[in-house]
Amino acid sequence: MTRLMDIGLEKLSRLVLDMADLAEKSVISSLQSYLAGKNDTQQLEQWSQELRKIQDEIGELSVEMIARHQPVASDLRFVKACMEIAYGFSRFGRYAYDISEVLELWHGFSRCRQDELREMIGMVTNMIRMSVEALARRDVQLGLQVFELDDKVDILFRKSMEKVSKNPNSIPECDIPLLLVMRYLERIADHAAYIGETVSYVVTGNSSI
Repeated sequence: MTRLMDIGLEKLSRLVLDMADLAEKSVISSLQSYLAGKNDTQQLEQWSQELRKIQDEIGELSVEMIARHQPVASDLRFVKACMEIAYGFSRFGRYAYDISEVLELWHGFSRCRQDELREMIGMVTNMIRMSVEALARRDVQLGLQVFELDDKVDILFRKSMEKVSKNPNSIPECDIPLLLVMRYLERIADHAAYIGETVSYVVTGNSSI
């Protein structure tokens, strides 16, 4: 016999995975638009708002399930994780929108160096995809790989800041938007790493970090 709790857990799973798809799409779209010099702020704002609505829905459903069904430890762990993961995906959407606003304020990047930015984009988009896959498959090892990649993103960001600070001939109209976008990417990477870590908590009941 299917428990009412199981029905709620299934709905939570669907909402979180739907959120994951939209969050991933938002970030990748914002980065592609940035590199192409295409302003997509309106669409990204809409997706950010949609992600926030799903986060609220997940929160309300989680509270209702806890109040009505008094879940056992493993179920409660999953419900708690869903609320925390939903927050992370909501931040993905917000940072994607913030990246689009950088493009709206600064224009003409053709003469600006983008090697570090492209390298970080590759790392972070890989982290996002891995975190979503780890969550969908409840793959603890894949989730931990996401966490380990976060250190590489942090190192690249620090090196880029040092390079700008030590260069007397730096170009503000290039370096300001570059560091802003890299900072947003560093924050996205942090949330992806946390989602990867949370997979371990869901599966084992313990953080492996």
